[in-house]
Amino acid sequence: MTTTAPPDEARTDADEPSRGAAVGAGRAFAWMLVITGAAGLLAAWVITLDKFKLLEDPNFTPGCSMNPVVSCGSVMKSEQAAAFGAPNPMIGLVAYGIVICVGMSLIARARFPRWYWLTFNAGTLFGVVFCAWLTYQSLYNINALCLWCSLAWVATIIMFWYVTAHNVRHGFLPTPAPVRGFFTEFPWVMPVLHIGIIGMLILTRWWDFWTS
Repeated sequence: MTTTAPPDEARTDADEPSRGAAVGAGRAFAWMLVITGAAGLLAAWVITLDKFKLLEDPNFTPGCSMNPVVSCGSVMKSEQAAAFGAPNPMIGLVAYGIVICVGMSLIARARFPRWYWLTFNAGTLFGVVFCAWLTYQSLYNINALCLWCSLAWVATIIMFWYVTAHNVRHGFLPTPAPVRGFFTEFPWVMPVLHIGIIGMLILTRWWDFWTS
């Protein structure tokens, strides 16, 4: 039994000439953007509130600081938590809000040109690379894990791979036919594999702690 893309997202022959035309997306894809954007926005909002409380009271302990490993406070106090000078979640408030707006526009049957989809894809690529950097920093330099950050990572990974699959199916990203067929039939494989790898890294990084 094989799993295929949602019916309203499956590629047809009509998708081929869409490379130079404005295209929309199916409702399943649009709702995916809304849900992942909302998850990222929620995470960014909670972290921002806790960051403000931490600035007011250095002894404040965020609710998700549960033990030496799952310690949001340790992550928030690190230099990496403000990689661009401002707290990272403030960037998330804007970025995830944009994702929600795009998703809602697609639900309303908006159609966008190739340059828009590629720009959107570039934005999600930046997000997933930034999350990869934060994952590395969290696991091997900060030595602590933030659950809200992890939610944002998962949301970003899912939206990146599905937006990439959408652009491949519509010919916006030139790829060989087998690759296009793979992203058409199994768009879920790459996000599951990506998230699974991060899960394994987290498991092995603190294996002694989880099993003690």
